[in-house]
Amino acid sequence: MTGPQSSSLPETSPGLSDRYDPSVLEERWQQTWEQQDLYATQAPEPEQRAFYALSMFPYPSGSLHMGHVRNYVITDVIARAQRMRGDAVLHPMGWDAFGLPAENAAIERGVDPGVWTDRNIEQMRDQLGRLGLSIDWSREQATCHEDYYRWTQWLFLELHQSGLAYQKEATVNWDPVDQTVLANEQVDSEGRSWRSGALVEQKNLKQWFLKITQYADALLDDLELLSGWPERVRTMQANWIGRSIGAEIDFQVEGHEQATITVFTTRADTLFGVSYVVLAPEHPLVDALTSADQRDSVAAFRDLVDALTNDERTAEDRPKRGVAIGAEAVNPANGQKVPIWIADYVLADYGTGAVMGVPAHDERDFRFARSYELPVHRVIKMDGANEHLNDGEAWTGPGSLINSGPFDGQSNDQARVAITDHGGREGWARAKRQYRLRDWLISRQRYWGCPIPIIHCPDCGAQPVPRDQLPVALPKNINLEGRGGSPLAGLDDWVNVSCPSCGKPARRETDTMDTFMCSSWYFLRFADPSNTDLPFDAEAVRRWLPVQQYVGGIEHAILHLLYSRFFTKALKDRGLIPINEPFERLLTQGMVQGVTYRNPRSGRYVAPAQVVDQGNPIDPEDGGELEVLFEKMSKSKHNGVDPAFVIDRYGADTARMFILFKAPPEKDLEWDDADVEGQFRFLQRLWRLVDSVRSTCTADQLLRNGTASIPAELSETDTTIRRAVHVAIQAVGEDLSGDFQFNTAISELMKLSNSLSGKVLEASRSVQIEAMGALIRLLAPFAPHLAEEFWLRLGGEGSVHEQPWPLHDPEALVQDIVELVIQVKGKVRGTIQVPANCDKDKLEELALASDVAQRWLEGKPPRRVIVVPGKLVNLVPS
Repeated sequence: MTGPQSSSLPETSPGLSDRYDPSVLEERWQQTWEQQDLYATQAPEPEQRAFYALSMFPYPSGSLHMGHVRNYVITDVIARAQRMRGDAVLHPMGWDAFGLPAENAAIERGVDPGVWTDRNIEQMRDQLGRLGLSIDWSREQATCHEDYYRWTQWLFLELHQSGLAYQKEATVNWDPVDQTVLANEQVDSEGRSWRSGALVEQKNLKQWFLKITQYADALLDDLELLSGWPERVRTMQANWIGRSIGAEIDFQVEGHEQATITVFTTRADTLFGVSYVVLAPEHPLVDALTSADQRDSVAAFRDLVDALTNDERTAEDRPKRGVAIGAEAVNPANGQKVPIWIADYVLADYGTGAVMGVPAHDERDFRFARSYELPVHRVIKMDGANEHLNDGEAWTGPGSLINSGPFDGQSNDQARVAITDHGGREGWARAKRQYRLRDWLISRQRYWGCPIPIIHCPDCGAQPVPRDQLPVALPKNINLEGRGGSPLAGLDDWVNVSCPSCGKPARRETDTMDTFMCSSWYFLRFADPSNTDLPFDAEAVRRWLPVQQYVGGIEHAILHLLYSRFFTKALKDRGLIPINEPFERLLTQGMVQGVTYRNPRSGRYVAPAQVVDQGNPIDPEDGGELEVLFEKMSKSKHNGVDPAFVIDRYGADTARMFILFKAPPEKDLEWDDADVEGQFRFLQRLWRLVDSVRSTCTADQLLRNGTASIPAELSETDTTIRRAVHVAIQAVGEDLSGDFQFNTAISELMKLSNSLSGKVLEASRSVQIEAMGALIRLLAPFAPHLAEEFWLRLGGEGSVHEQPWPLHDPEALVQDIVELVIQVKGKVRGTIQVPANCDKDKLEELALASDVAQRWLEGKPPRRVIVVPGKLVNLVPS
C-alpha cells in the first residue's frame, strides 16, 4: 500500500510466519475457530433468511475417501458464502451409524458394534476437522445412539397409529450372505444385494412394511414442484413410482363359473383384439385351471422361471417364454374364447398378475404370438392407410377402431374411454390406476439396527410399546455369530415381556428397522437436536426447513431421497411438521475417479506400485499390457487416494481448491497429482502477492474491514485494477449462485490474482485496500485457512468469515480505455490504448498517428483503412 515506508505492518499473531506452511497455519486456525465457536448456529434475525446447507450424512466406516471430501467441501463453500451474504446458516453433521457393515466388522473382530462404530465416528470427526469445514458440531447426531433412535421408534409408532406401518406375510428378497431381508430398491438390476453382492433368494416371511404406495400420486405429482432438483433424479423417481392409468377387465374362465381372471391394461381400446390371456406362473389360479395333460409342462416351466430374477424376466432384450395351461377365458367384449397361458414376463406382484395379449398392437405380445403361432387380430387401422398387415411388427400408434363392433370408427383415444365405460355399466370393467412402486419393506433380521417397538401378544396381537417406555434399547455385548435370523431372537430376558394391553406374557418384535428409516428424518432432528420431549418442534422445523441446499450422490436418487419425501409427507399429514417436501435444491456431485491398471484378460486390477513401466504399463505376473483407466476410487481397484496424504503434503486448502477446480460439481472428477500441484502453486503465488503488499504497508494503512472510500479521480492503473476486481466480484458471485460452478469461480480468482500481481503496488491506497479486501473475501469460502491468514496479515478486523460478501460496482465495470489492435495487410503488428466509445474517424486518426503505423507505413499514407470500432484498424499500404 502506497505511502511512507518507514515501518512495516507489525506482527499481530504469535504464529505469524513469512513462509507458507499449511500444516502449521491450518492447525492454528482450526483451533482458533473452535475456541471462538465461530460456526455455532445463530437463530435468524427477523430480517435474515434462514439457509440450511446439508450434506448427505456418512456411514462411519472409519476413514474418509476423496468422494467424502468432494461432498463436504462443496456444501461448506455454499454455507460459507451464504453466511457472508448475511444469511443465518445451519450447517450440521451426523452419522448414519446402524447397518450391516458395522455388524459384520464386529463379528470379524470380536468387538461390540457400538464400540466399533463410536471409534470410527471419533476418527472420521477428526479427519473432517482437518478439512476446515464450517460445521456446527454441537448439533451432531448418531443414529445408533439411544437419544436418536428413541425418536425413530417414536415416529414409527406415529406411522403405526395412522395405519401406515403394518405387518403381513410376503414373498421377500433374502440375502443369503448377510442373512436378512432386502427391500426391492436394495436389489440391483442383476438380482444381487446392494451391499453383499450375493444373488438374492425369494422367501415367504412375516414382515413389517410402510405404506408408501398411499403417497404414490403425491410423490409423483409433487416432483413438478422440485425445480431445484436435477431432471435426471426427478425422472428416476417418476420411473420408479411408475404410474399407469388404465382399466381392470374381468375375463370369466370357461367351465369354471367361480373363476375370474382380472387383467390391468392401459389399452382398453384394443380389447376386441385379445387373442390370449397370460398369468404369472405364481398366480393362485394356475393350479386350479391347469388341465391334467399340461401339468408336467407347467411344473417344468415354473421351475425354469424360479431361477430367474424379476429383472431378467422382464428385460426387453430377452426372448419371452411361456406355456399354455389347457384352459380358456372368455373375452367380455365379444364373447370369444381365448387360450390361457403362463409366461415369464408376467409378475405376480405387479398389477393383478395377469395380462391380456393383443399381438396386433403390442410389440412384446406380437413377438410372443409369433413364437407360439398364436393368432393376431387387427382392431386399429392407421388413419390415412387402407390397411395394416402386421407383417413383422405391431401397430402401437394412433388410429381408428375396426373389427370392434359398435366402437368401429372411433379414434383409439375415444374408444379407450368408451369401452371402459361400457364395461363398467355391464360390470366387467373399472377405471384403475396402477403403480410400479411397492410398499417399503423395513424388517431386517440383524442385530445392529433400530429395534421395532412392537410387542406380540397371543391375545391382543401386535401392540405398540408405550411411548414413555422408549427407547427399546439394544442389549449390549451379545453373541452375533448365529446366522439364519435375528440374534435378538435368542435373548429370552430381552424378548419375553408383558403385554402392555392385557399384562399377559408376550414377546418383543425381534426384527430391526431398515437403516433408511433412520436417514429418512435426520434432517428434521438437526433443526432441534436437544429436544428431549419430542423428536423436533414444529416451529424449529418451520424456521429452518426445507433444506435450501442438499448435496449428495446420485446413487441415493431412489432409496434415501424417495423415502425422505414419503416420511415428510406422512409426518405433515400427522400434523407434526409444516412442510411438504424436505429438500428445496439438490446437487448430486459426480464421482472421484483414480487411475486404474487392469488386466483385460483376467479382469484383475494391479496396484500402481506393481506396474513395471509407467509409460507402457506391464502386468508383473503375465507380462501383458495393462489397460489404463479412470474408475471410481476403491480399495479393490488399488486407485484410492488418502485425503490425509494430500492434506499432509499440500494442506487442506489445496485439497479443497483441487476438488472444486478440477471439474464442475455434477461431473465425474479424474484425480491428477499434477493438478493438485498446480493448485498448491497458485496458493503460493497468492501468498507472495499478499506478502508483497504487506511489506509496503505502514501501521496506519491497515486493511481493517477491507473497504475504502474511492476518490472520483482515478489513475489509469487504479481504473484497470478496479475493473478487474469488480469483474471478479460479479463473476464469482454468479458462480456461487444457481448452478454452483466452483471451477469457473476459481478461474476468476486466478485471473484476478494475475491482474493484481505487480500492478496493485502501483495503485492508490484506497484501491489497494478495496482490491485486497475483495480478493481475500472471495477466496474465503474456497481456502478458508489461507484467507483467514491473509486477512490477519493485512490488518483485517475480526474473522474474514464474518465479513460481508463483496458487491460489485457497475460503474467500475465500465472500460474507459480499451486496447485497439493495429493490423497491416491483415497481420497484427501491435496494439494501442484508446478511449472507449471512439467513433470511426477518431479511431482512424489515432491509429495513423501511432508509432506502429508510422513504422510499417514508412511515412506514406495508406491506400485503404478498415476500421472495426472497439476492436481493430487494418491498414493497407499504398
